[in-house]
Amino acid sequence: MEKSKVLIVGATGYLGKRLVRASLEEGHETYVVHRPEIGVDIERIQMLLSFKEKGARLVPASFNDHQSLVNAVKLVDVVICAISGVHFRSHHILLQLKLVDAIKEAGNVKRFLPSEFGTDPARMKNAIEPGRVTFDDKMVVRKAIEDANIPFTYISANCFAGYFLGGLCQPGYILPSRESVLLLGDGNKKAIYVDEDDIAKYTIKTIDDPRTLNKTVYLRPPKNILSQREVVQVWEKLIGKELQKSSISEEEFIATLKEQDYAQQVGLGHYYHVCFEGCLANFEIGSDGVEASELYPDVEYTSVEEYMKRYVDGVEASELYPEVEYTSVEEYMKRYV
Repeated sequence: MEKSKVLIVGATGYLGKRLVRASLEEGHETYVVHRPEIGVDIERIQMLLSFKEKGARLVPASFNDHQSLVNAVKLVDVVICAISGVHFRSHHILLQLKLVDAIKEAGNVKRFLPSEFGTDPARMKNAIEPGRVTFDDKMVVRKAIEDANIPFTYISANCFAGYFLGGLCQPGYILPSRESVLLLGDGNKKAIYVDEDDIAKYTIKTIDDPRTLNKTVYLRPPKNILSQREVVQVWEKLIGKELQKSSISEEEFIATLKEQDYAQQVGLGHYYHVCFEGCLANFEIGSDGVEASELYPDVEYTSVEEYMKRYVDGVEASELYPEVEYTSVEEYMKRYV
């Protein structure tokens, strides 16, 4: 079967760059949207150049220019959006409504994957304020997609491993302590942690799969459905030391949440639902959803233990991975010719 041509919006972001890599590795003709007004953002320019070197095609387009979006969409079969939802007050997720309009006008897209990749917003109708804004906005985008009869796949990737495992599921931490940990509640609610590269791999697998058309794809790697306590136990095993543990009650957490600024309240609200309510693993997948690791048993996903090994005292990378062909100065400079 011929592989779809893929357009990735938000390609220089945390997940977007991984989607570009996964798409190219799977052999898809891959197009990367970049804003014409990129200015002197040297890191972004270098990332775009690296995509180009790997075979991606760069397409100038902007949410502020409807026709540019239509022109970009007409080049491909599948559109994947990975824009960040961190700009909470500006409802950044709702920018995708402009993309929906462009896809509708172009009329050629066989599949649209909007920027979801976290908790399934359809199951978060009772989310607390103000964190529910991201779920509400994603549902607005879903309604627009479905009203326009655009074929879709929604990806529910649960917890990004780097954000949750790195901090032992503690808000505000991205590196694991060797001394102590704060448990949220009893620390026994199950959550699901997925390596960001694996999220990208599974996502790209879905785009030509008829089993995922107009479905929500849940990423639930069996080895990675763990409680906070179990995550801590994995870390303790790796470092050969038991951490000092304290805990915060649900009531104390809510009180602390209300003292924070708006953006922090939004983030803490997500931790509340994951770690106090167990919202990621307390339901069965229904007929409108499918599970990625069952669909794609060939994907060798990264387990929690494997992922956390990176935080243990390191060694020199080139010694660990002599097979990696690093870029020489001369090769690097060729991109500017």
